[in-house]
Order: sequence, then structure tokens, then C-alpha cells
Amino acid sequence: MNEEIKNELEDELREEYDLSQLTGQVRGKYVERYRQGTNLVLLDPDVAKEFPTHESVNQALRLLIRLAKSQVVK
Repeated sequence: MNEEIKNELEDELREEYDLSQLTGQVRGKYVERYRQGTNLVLLDPDVAKEFPTHESVNQALRLLIRLAKSQVVK
């Protein structure tokens, strides 16, 4: 086997990590959130500066939705 490939396949976990001390894990802890769906959007830096929290982004988008709906010609 090529030495470079062999190195990539080796475990990268440091020896000082004792996995037996990891307790309290819950299988499927976030499965309901996953099932509900999650939309992640990467904001450009200039936009993120103006909307630093998810609440501010959601508030602005809701306003935009209301404005767009009010402009619909019936």
C-alpha cells in the first residue's frame, strides 16, 4: 500500500483521549430536529453584519414576505 494512502487511513484520534470516559451519550438525541428539516444559509459578510442573529434575519424576511404579498395584483 502506498505510504501516503496508509497515513490517511490511520486513526487521527490522539492517544490521550480516553473514550471510556465519554458517558451520557444519547442515541438519536437530535433526530427530531433532523426530521423537521433544517435550512442553513450562508450569508455574505456584508449581509451578516446587518443581521447578526437568526432572529433578525427571520424578522427581515417575514417583513419582505408581507410586503411582497401586499404588492400582488388581484
